[in-house]
Order: sequence, then structure tokens, then C-alpha cells
Amino acid sequence: MLEAIVAVYADWGIGRNGTQPVVLRADRRRFRELTAGAAVLVGRRTLADFPGGRPLPGRANLVLTRGPEIAGAETVRGVAEALAAAARYERCFVIGGASVYRALLPWIGRVYVTRLDACPPSDAYFPNLDEDRDFVCTDPGEDREENGVRYRFQVWERR
Repeated sequence: MLEAIVAVYADWGIGRNGTQPVVLRADRRRFRELTAGAAVLVGRRTLADFPGGRPLPGRANLVLTRGPEIAGAETVRGVAEALAAAARYERCFVIGGASVYRALLPWIGRVYVTRLDACPPSDAYFPNLDEDRDFVCTDPGEDREENGVRYRFQVWERR
């Protein structure tokens, strides 16, 4: 079963114009800690938003794309190929973007959510787990704050 990790705004928005409008250092740190040594499954456009547009170090990078091969990553061409590649790893995190999350949600068993109490304009959204009967929040997290933005680290599990 896949896992996912995502930072969402109050409306489940995850970004605008291919990037995150609000970024928290604590969220980036949690991302690094949780995904270290694991495989990550990412779409080409989200990969382009990474530092230098390059695969993440210290992880096996699986890139779901119809485009050309990407140096330092394994290219997968569809959901079936992505699932087969992910199955070779003990842990594999789906890390975006929106279309990749939507396509793989039926195979995701746990979602690590950073829930920001902010609502900047978004054009990409994570599926609203508050309304998804297949998921339950097993850890609502504690209130935290960084640079005036309140947030919680949550864990959602498939029922």
C-alpha cells in the first residue's frame, strides 16, 4: 500500500501555477524526515518545482510522465507501471502533484497531511479527505505556528 505526504490549505488547495504559495520550514523538515531512504512517486510538473528541477537525493525517485526520461529518476508511464515500480520498495510516498494524487488515491493507505490554517488562491487541490468516507483522521495533530501561520501535522488512514 502506498503512502502520501502533502501540505494542504484550509480548502484542500495545494498550490498555484505549479508551486506552493505558502511554505513552512517545519513542513519541509517533516517531509525530509518521513521520506528519507524511501521511494517517492512524483509527477513531472511537480518535479520541475524541486530545487534545480532535479530528483530528490537520498530517495528512489519514480516520475510519472509521458515525457522523456529524467536523469537520476525512473520514469513510469502510467498507474499500472507506477504501482509495479513502487512495489519494489518497502515504503513509497506519493508526493504530487494533484493529478498524481488523484490517480493513485485508491492505492494509498496512509496520508501525512500538513494542514495549514491559510487559504491562498490555489489551482490544484488534494482530494478532500474530510468528505472521503474511505479515510479517517487517526491523528489530528497539535496546533503549531510558524511565521504567523497556524498548522497541524495530521495522519489519515484508509478505513
